[in-house]
Formats: sequence, C-alpha cells, structure tokens
Amino acid sequence: MYRTINDLGRRLRRGGGRLADDRDACSVCHRTPLVGERVARYANGSLACALCMNARSDVVERVELVHHSEWGHAVKPLARPPVVA
Repeated sequence: MYRTINDLGRRLRRGGGRLADDRDACSVCHRTPLVGERVARYANGSLACALCMNARSDVVERVELVHHSEWGHAVKPLARPPVVA
C-alpha cells in the first residue's frame, strides 16, 4: 500500500493531539508545559507556564515542577540487606 507524506503528517498530527488533550495547558498562551518546566498553580485550578507567570496578576498558590507522564510508576531498586560474613 502506497502512502504519501501528507498522509503521514496527518496521522502524526492526529496522534499528537490525543496525547496533549489529557494534559494541563497554560491559561495564558495555551501551550502544554514541557517536562522539567516550572508552572504556577492558582486558586481557581488554572496554571501558567514559566513564560507567562509574570503576565497574570493573580496570587500564585504554588509553583510545581512538570513531571514525565510515567513519573512515580517506574520500577525502583530496593535497598539490599547487609551481607553477613
């Protein structure tokens, strides 16, 4: 089956949109913050990315670090018991 580059671009845009739909977006620029970026959370539940924090005059409730979607779900090594000789 032959597909054009336009078909590939259309499929990638459709798939990428689904990934971004379940994430929070900046209430000012509507950009999805990047992993490792600091975002400001406000009392009404909205957030502002690091680029737009100064654009809002609301009081920041807390500043959070954006984690990867699998953060907290990875396998973590356990401490080994000491070897008794």
